[in-house]
Amino acid sequence: MAIFILIFGIVIFIGLIVVHEFGHLIVAIRNGVKAEEFAIFFGPTIYKKKTKKGWVFKFNILPLGGYVKLKGEHDSDTEKGSYGAASLYVKSKIMLAGVFANLIVGVFILFILALVGIPKIIPNQFSVPSNEKIVSNKIALVEVGSILKDSPAFHAGLKPGDQLISIGSKNNIQKITNIYDLQTVTKEFAGQKVSIQYKRNSREYTAYTTLNTTKEVDSTYSHTHQKVYLGVSVGQYYSGFTTVRYTWAAPIVALGTTKQVFYLTFKGLGTALKGLGGIVAGASTNNQVARKNAQTSASSQLVGPVGIFVLLKDGSAAGIYFMLFILAIISLTLALMNVLPIPALDGGRFWLTLITRAIKNPLNAKREELINAIGMLLLLALLVVVTYLDIKRFF
Repeated sequence: MAIFILIFGIVIFIGLIVVHEFGHLIVAIRNGVKAEEFAIFFGPTIYKKKTKKGWVFKFNILPLGGYVKLKGEHDSDTEKGSYGAASLYVKSKIMLAGVFANLIVGVFILFILALVGIPKIIPNQFSVPSNEKIVSNKIALVEVGSILKDSPAFHAGLKPGDQLISIGSKNNIQKITNIYDLQTVTKEFAGQKVSIQYKRNSREYTAYTTLNTTKEVDSTYSHTHQKVYLGVSVGQYYSGFTTVRYTWAAPIVALGTTKQVFYLTFKGLGTALKGLGGIVAGASTNNQVARKNAQTSASSQLVGPVGIFVLLKDGSAAGIYFMLFILAIISLTLALMNVLPIPALDGGRFWLTLITRAIKNPLNAKREELINAIGMLLLLALLVVVTYLDIKRFF
């Protein structure tokens, strides 16, 4: 099932790129601008086909996004049907169409999840408590820490890291969901032979042992090596996440979560930029401690293709709702990143066009290509760095 969810996640991720570029394509064609190419990913082409509409569909090898090549893409182009000949209003619509498409898809996925079950994985995640219904709760797990030598747990074969599931005798089996349960159950079965069900490396086992008696435990109460009923130290942690659903509040939750994702993305970008600045400053002053700290700060906020694959892979084990939530966040992030003034992205081109029109100094083709080329080289350099950091972080 996890493999199916992973494949589904990868397909939907590619779909987010297609939706983004399809937005550009549709808006361009509907406004009289001719399209020449529609490409998924960059780099060498592994498949292409000319469509009946006259534009060429391409599937390339480098998973860095996609693009739509329009006729006459420079502002200086004036031929009919070219992008350059279009009005500022039409150009703005074309450039922001991908942003709008990703925004709609992200909000729609969150809306559907809010109706059927949205995971609560963001700290203080937006919610409407009056309309919230819990679908499933995160699971509390009790894990074995240290084991006393010659204790009942030692003779049962328990090892550090084992997850305790239940302890009981014959028809009286009791679940262990927290540390208090363990204390209560082992005291109740003091001196009795019990079965211990536990999980190790995702496989379940059953062991048998006889717990220490109450007399044995009480007699060593003040001793340095005090006996306990089972003879283990344990820790408690939580697995999974809480899933909730809504009815009338579903659209409110979708929009509220979208606002929260945008805020956290801006905050993460600020941290990443600060970290990148620290890397440069640390390297220039040969301050290795500052450089390393800045690298850790920046890398924690940046994820490339390798990181996205790992994220989808790990998410597949958490279930379809978790996977869809991650894809919604990716779609919203794509929308936000492509509206910011980042060279070579839609936002960079959009703001550059507005600025040059405002100062009444349109760029010529050569200067426009130079700006976009520099922006693309910077993005590719950042991609190389992020990919390196992803490999160090995940492998």
